Amino acid sequence: MPEKIEELVRAAIAAAQEAGDLPAFEVGDLGFERPADPANGDWSSTVAMRSAKLARRAPRQIADAIVAHLAADPSVDRVEVAGPGFINFYLATASANEIFRTVREQGMDYARSTMGGGTKVQVEFVSANPVGPLHIGHGRWVAIGDSLCRVLEHVGYDVEREYYVNDHGSQMDVFGHSISMRYQQLLAVMVERGASLDEAREVLLADREAFVADEGDERPETHPLTDAFNEALGGNAYGGDYIVDIAARFVREDGEKWAAASEDERMAEFRERAYLWMLDSIRNTCHEARCDFDVWFSERSLYEKDETGTSAVDRALATLDELGHLYRDEAGALWFRSTTFGDDKDRVLIKTNGEYTYFASDVAYHWNKFQRVDHVIDIWGADHHGYIQRVQSACEALGYPTQFEVLLGQLVNLLRDGSPVRMSKRKGTMVTFDELLAEVGADATRYTLISKSSNQMIDFDIERVKRQDNTNPVYYVQYAHARICSILRRGAGVTVEEAAELGMDEVARRAVGESYDLGLLDAPAEAALARKLGELPGLLESCARDRAPFRLTHYAEELAGEFHSFYTVCQVLPGKGRPLDEALSHARLAACDATRRVLALTLDLIGVSAPQSM
Repeated sequence: MPEKIEELVRAAIAAAQEAGDLPAFEVGDLGFERPADPANGDWSSTVAMRSAKLARRAPRQIADAIVAHLAADPSVDRVEVAGPGFINFYLATASANEIFRTVREQGMDYARSTMGGGTKVQVEFVSANPVGPLHIGHGRWVAIGDSLCRVLEHVGYDVEREYYVNDHGSQMDVFGHSISMRYQQLLAVMVERGASLDEAREVLLADREAFVADEGDERPETHPLTDAFNEALGGNAYGGDYIVDIAARFVREDGEKWAAASEDERMAEFRERAYLWMLDSIRNTCHEARCDFDVWFSERSLYEKDETGTSAVDRALATLDELGHLYRDEAGALWFRSTTFGDDKDRVLIKTNGEYTYFASDVAYHWNKFQRVDHVIDIWGADHHGYIQRVQSACEALGYPTQFEVLLGQLVNLLRDGSPVRMSKRKGTMVTFDELLAEVGADATRYTLISKSSNQMIDFDIERVKRQDNTNPVYYVQYAHARICSILRRGAGVTVEEAAELGMDEVARRAVGESYDLGLLDAPAEAALARKLGELPGLLESCARDRAPFRLTHYAEELAGEFHSFYTVCQVLPGKGRPLDEALSHARLAACDATRRVLALTLDLIGVSAPQSM
């Protein structure tokens, strides 16, 4: 419909110019938008204000001239000029309701656009170190990143989801040493106590549990094994239960094979194998959360030498050097002139001892990205705010000044019945994302984690999110979808089992029929529902433009609310003692089905299912 109105307005401007009522000027964007208040029409154009300087006329005069030359059209009921020059269009009932037919015909393709123009965009998110399971903070990046990708794809971008595997650096050795120490402890307990592997594992886990409970370290006798573990590694260790479980797997698979090996040999073996196990675990967790990455990029690959004896890091730094952006200080360290590009100080790439910094990896990694895609979006934790400028500077120095952006995500406060869930980095205690998905479910987890802007902290109350009532937003939205499915099943005269076999689209076709008169839907609640469905295309483009998929949760709740209001005042099916005109029933069933489809699409765009019964 906006396209049709745009044709009318452009023709009216041309006619006004030809008649001499408006001077000649180039007509650009007509500024069509949905008025916030339905009293101001279904669509509004700001072309009069936009053209005031070009036409050298008051906006109100321009608007009056345009309206005077508008051709009559059956789809438009009336047109009014308001305020300084808004041109407000009020659609005829049947035309406004055509959105119901459009949605039913387009289904999951509704609201697709060419906004992205096929631009190749890479979104890199989560990217946790492969030395432990994902936690709820990582889970938020899963929900936000994947939902953003879905939105971008829907509006015409070619999207690549990427996970950056931080598998290079000292944390990998710490991981290997931690497993090595627990492996040796398991073997020692098995020998000293004549215990089985499972029994030895329980001993270590119980000892760790006592350590966690002993907050003030007032009872060291209750956790000697964990104290010895921490002391042996100088406190630089990964101490979670999962380390014990990984060590137990090595005992189960290899027995005492590594007991007599040197620590370096044992650490390297455990590090490499356990790293792959952990990566598989992370991949499975993401899949359970309905997020599958296209690329898993290894940081190590940046340091692998090719046939010329150079690595990706070497080549990236050489490129910066050729462009005149590097220098060495008196001690021999290699620096990047990031102050040239607005950073507050220059950044070191190679230390005086020859060790590469993390920033060197980031330079090479982002240079690699731009060989593959047109635009890069990184999603980082808010604590990385100070790191943005240096990476932005490197991208600009490499020739990509506007093609890199960062979204920052705030933390998640995990609660249970309003009370904080206690977690400790030192104690190695946390609720894993796997555990959360198992207890709460992927639907409620994803919906809740995306329900606020990424730059806002979010409270995730486990018990509240699990509630099966209308105080829980995800339940409220899913219930609206399930309720519509129930209405359509009754309209088609099929059971839940039959509907599952037929599919809801076929059930809806049977319920609605092949033809229906949308002009019969003239109730205010029906108009409100049509208007809300028509908002999605513009909303999706704003979600993509502003990198704000969280708005879809608000929209889903508003649409569910509009449907419940509609169903309260508009009878859809005839009932005992409640006759209903058959044609009106079919038209209202069509409106129900269109709402079902948009609810399903909206939920799908945030990775949440649309149940047919609840």
